[in-house]
Amino acid sequence: MARKPYPSDVTDKQWAELEPLIPPPRPGGRPREQDMREVFNGILYVLRGGCAWSQMPHDLPNPKTCWHYFNHFSKQGLWQKIAAALYPAARARAGRDPRPSEAMIDAQSVKTTKKGARTAASATTRGRR
Repeated sequence: MARKPYPSDVTDKQWAELEPLIPPPRPGGRPREQDMREVFNGILYVLRGGCAWSQMPHDLPNPKTCWHYFNHFSKQGLWQKIAAALYPAARARAGRDPRPSEAMIDAQSVKTTKKGARTAASATTRGRR
């Protein structure tokens, strides 16, 4: 029985773009028992919903399994690879240049402390801390 989709679930079109980026199982190891799309949906449920892993719904894969893959993908840098692969396509769909040429940061965008950045310690003030 198919489950009712959550708003955080990836669509068929999104999964078609993501699936080739998911690493295959290790050769010689045990075959995967979990559907990687459902694991990915479980990870997105937690990330988009802001809940704890233990609060995942029961119709998604085991929270420990989802956390394991999230942690594994993080250590492998997979999230950065996914962003790097999908970002240009998203910009092109929005009618923008796929590769931005510049970035701008203004004083309103970058927050600092009330007093500003900490000053460098000089030779006379180093011993006072």
